[in-house]
Amino acid sequence: MALPLCVSVADLASALSDPRFDALIIISAELSNFPHSDFQQAIRQAALIDQRIGKEPVMLQNTQAPGQRLILAPVGPLHRDFDDVRSFADAAKQAITLAKNAGARQPLVWVDSHDQPMLTKATEVVYLAMAQALWQPLEGREALGEDAIEPVALIGMIGVDEILATTLQAIETGKRLARDLCGTEPERMTPHRFADYCVEAFADGVVSVQVQTDVETLQQQYPLMMAVARSSLHVKRHKPAVVRLEYLPEGEVTQTLLFAGKGLVYDTGGADVKINGGMAGMSRDKGGAAAVAGFMKTVALLKPAGLKVIAEIGAVRNSIGSDAFVPDEIIRSHAGVRVRIGNTDAEGRLVLADLMSHLKIDAATAVNPTLFSVATLTGHAARAVGPYTALVENGAALQLGLSATLAQYGDIWGDRVKSPAVDVKILVSSSHVAAPMMC
Repeated sequence: MALPLCVSVADLASALSDPRFDALIIISAELSNFPHSDFQQAIRQAALIDQRIGKEPVMLQNTQAPGQRLILAPVGPLHRDFDDVRSFADAAKQAITLAKNAGARQPLVWVDSHDQPMLTKATEVVYLAMAQALWQPLEGREALGEDAIEPVALIGMIGVDEILATTLQAIETGKRLARDLCGTEPERMTPHRFADYCVEAFADGVVSVQVQTDVETLQQQYPLMMAVARSSLHVKRHKPAVVRLEYLPEGEVTQTLLFAGKGLVYDTGGADVKINGGMAGMSRDKGGAAAVAGFMKTVALLKPAGLKVIAEIGAVRNSIGSDAFVPDEIIRSHAGVRVRIGNTDAEGRLVLADLMSHLKIDAATAVNPTLFSVATLTGHAARAVGPYTALVENGAALQLGLSATLAQYGDIWGDRVKSPAVDVKILVSSSHVAAPMMC
């Protein structure tokens, strides 16, 4: 899995003469803040003949810049009520795209520092935004080669130390795994191939991987999920899989996180079929499962002490056919609850309910457990909070203020989340286990 390496660069002076780099990118609200007088003079001279300077990303030829490429990426004003660190992310994406198109393969990046609380992670956000902009879908990389369509090999980050560079690279590696799993078309990521990709991603053994594909076992242990899968069973490549991932730290465990991931590799809606073009894009209904797997990859790389993490992913296809489950059926869940089906396009909660029932058993004996369900409940989440992640808490999670904490960190890292003011009935929860739902 290729990705632009995050390279620690101690200071600007030494970096300008480092032969590794072939471009200099300046990201700042005020380009005059860049601490180098020769570059300041060049910027002022360019501004005399180019009105874009300070308003949009531009590239200048400069003999003192690495590779003679100087890219100016203004972030715009930061004093308005709605300004936040995402302005840095937007500028970073535009700048790295400009650098790549200009032929730069190892750019150096300087980010203007700020003491505003909401901007303390601006440098980190810039690297992650650049890496996101450079990522290309798995289908393209497999067809054309990673070097051909993802040519940027590294990004030098001025002021980032080795520990932070390693952390950022681990975060991006997890995000890339999530993008590959979620954004790849349904035949490339059938349930078993989704599971195989997870097995390959965790081949180093830091996170243990168990994959269950036996249909009879799944019918006994995950009856609600298998109702969703029922119409897909006659197609071998569409048969479901449950992936269990577990990270156990060295030494004492002080906290346990448990994740259930909704992995609908394709959602036709089932018998309540999606119409009027609503089926397009439903290969991405596996985003919850992909996010869980990506998080586990980051955990595997960072190896946090004291933290045990368990995840279960239900990879399944909600197909249309003569054996499809239908509204009014009553199905007994793994938890022993009789569930009446109201709409077969509400399949995600069925998959999650069985996964959470298994994780609830783990949580009963775990140290300081917190249980999360992660899903792409696209329609209702979009209606409630627009383009943001929706957080929904049960009582225990509400008392701990988990959504508020996640929202706070989301603001700092430029990945905003919302807690919609709606009533949500969680099918499987426990009074002693905090269980927020992320969609």
